[in-house]
Amino acid sequence: MNDIAIQAEDLTRDFETVRAVENLNIEVQRGDVFGFLGPNGAGKTTTIRLMLGLLKPTYGKVNVLGFDTQTQADEIRNLTGALLEHTSIYERLTAQENLEFYGRIWHLSHDKRNNRIKELLINLGLWERRNEKAGTWSHGMKKKLAVARALLHHPSLVFMDEPTAGLDPIAAAALREDLANLADSEDVTIFLTTHNLTEAEKLYD
Repeated sequence: MNDIAIQAEDLTRDFETVRAVENLNIEVQRGDVFGFLGPNGAGKTTTIRLMLGLLKPTYGKVNVLGFDTQTQADEIRNLTGALLEHTSIYERLTAQENLEFYGRIWHLSHDKRNNRIKELLINLGLWERRNEKAGTWSHGMKKKLAVARALLHHPSLVFMDEPTAGLDPIAAAALREDLANLADSEDVTIFLTTHNLTEAEKLYD
């Protein structure tokens, strides 16, 4: 198996009046927690969208898990998870119901779905509150549930765009610890954006 999870060569994306990404060259090794660090507006979110095949580059290319983002985007999205600017959590559903819904989308069998949901919620400290509606939860707990959603189908690679943004310091620290533990236990590559230098120093390989 190729040891490189992501390889970008001269990746560039222009919008009408803005060059959002310019000549990006990076390699991300499988199994790494890779930090993509930069201030707000630096092009971090655009880069993730390029890597998921949601945007096409103006020029340059990027391969993700051995697939070309411009011609094999469906394959990439089937093998990856993503936590972008919206959590994609249904607030009128319980935590358990949220994950059951996404488990069905990923065609997980009943037993695999239930076992995986329990495993993730226990690891994230949410199991005892699985029957509460997500809309009653704090922002930090919703972010944890969104992390569980992104990991539900055992992806090889997970993209997380500023996952601790908007959290208070205690909740952010707790989520960073959870992500570090999950990276060790899940055998997954994590590509995580932030503008927080302290977070980068504590979490990233």
